[in-house]
Amino acid sequence: MKITVIGTGYVGLVTGTCFAESGATVICVDNDPEKIRILQNGSSTIYEPGLQTMIDRNVAKQRLSFSMSIEESVRQSEIVFIAVGTPPGEDGSADLSHVLKVAGEIGKAICHYTVVVNKSTVPVGTAEKVRAVITGELRLRNAGVKFDMASNPEFLKEGSAVQDFLRPDRVVIGVDSEEAGEKIRILYKPFMLNHERILFMDIASAELTKYAANAMLASRISFMNEIAALCELLGADINQIRKGIGTDSRIGNKFLYAGAGYGGSCFPKDVKALIKTATDVGYDPNIIRATEKTNNIQKHILAEKVRKHFKGNLHGKTVALWGLAFKPNTDDIREAPALVFISDILPEGAVIRAYDPAAMDETRRQVGNKIFYAADQYEAVKDADILVLATEWPEFRLPDFSRTGSLMREKVIVDGRNIYEPENLAGYGFRYYGIGRIVK
Repeated sequence: MKITVIGTGYVGLVTGTCFAESGATVICVDNDPEKIRILQNGSSTIYEPGLQTMIDRNVAKQRLSFSMSIEESVRQSEIVFIAVGTPPGEDGSADLSHVLKVAGEIGKAICHYTVVVNKSTVPVGTAEKVRAVITGELRLRNAGVKFDMASNPEFLKEGSAVQDFLRPDRVVIGVDSEEAGEKIRILYKPFMLNHERILFMDIASAELTKYAANAMLASRISFMNEIAALCELLGADINQIRKGIGTDSRIGNKFLYAGAGYGGSCFPKDVKALIKTATDVGYDPNIIRATEKTNNIQKHILAEKVRKHFKGNLHGKTVALWGLAFKPNTDDIREAPALVFISDILPEGAVIRAYDPAAMDETRRQVGNKIFYAADQYEAVKDADILVLATEWPEFRLPDFSRTGSLMREKVIVDGRNIYEPENLAGYGFRYYGIGRIVK
């Protein structure tokens, strides 16, 4: 099967590469010449474990290629995925300009029956807007080409996206045509060999499913952060509470970790977009609004704990920062709590020495030289008055605490992800601050 994936960002590149891995012939298209140059030279444009190896393998087997021409690619393909960005506007709505521009290009190009699939995260009704644009272009051409629309929202987690795609919990397909549904089912069949996990539904329900899923997960995080705040006031331990409620089969143990707030490209954007969608139809989404508000407050918790330790005076204090990405195994710093922390304490005269295994370059592009970028985690703590953990990278889980303490001026840790045991750190002479933890 021949397919085109338009957009070589996080979703598009993973999607196209994984379909090629299953045997499909895939052309990934982008209008950014630098991205295409890098990809054609054999390098991935995003950091994602396992992706580079898979790109190498499928390019070598001529199943995966990269192009700037939508027209040439679409004319060769049976299925076309739209996977371009939908950044939030000032009012929180998803910006569909890139999606609709691509739709126009598809309408100018298709010459045989084609299934056009929205892979981008888009509000309810977007498929109909895309359909209208393509139909308009076909009328201008007097072309009686048949096409169908579909919605196939992605549920990829940064840091494990390749495995998520190859072994999905479920694949959601919104269609209004049996022919389109069958083509997409065949495309996904290689990923369903153990048991069928494709959920077919109407297009509007598929579009809303992605937003509902992310809002639900975000709400669990915000809920646990509120309980963690109560823990600190009442002398309870959030880790014990997490186990107590996570073993309830009605709740489960996923996304019940208290911390410094959620970030990334999906949760913040999708929560905002869902709020805008609801208000546009006259509904006030109270729980979703509270989720966003709680998270925005939580992102300042690291700075609050550092200020409290130094009794409000951060001038001249050296702060070591472990982690810049919003989560491990990615270089994505969009909406990262670490960036909020940096912007909170720099104006107060603090000096920041930061280290992240993957996100240093991205941070340097955004933050510049306002902070010191260390070569490794131990250089970051040199002469530090306090250490703040913002991202739970594996290499931060079992550091050499003796070495860490010997390099610091003061042995103080703010554990923004609750990955350390206070009693263990006390044995090394550290003062410990967690999120909703009991420190004896």
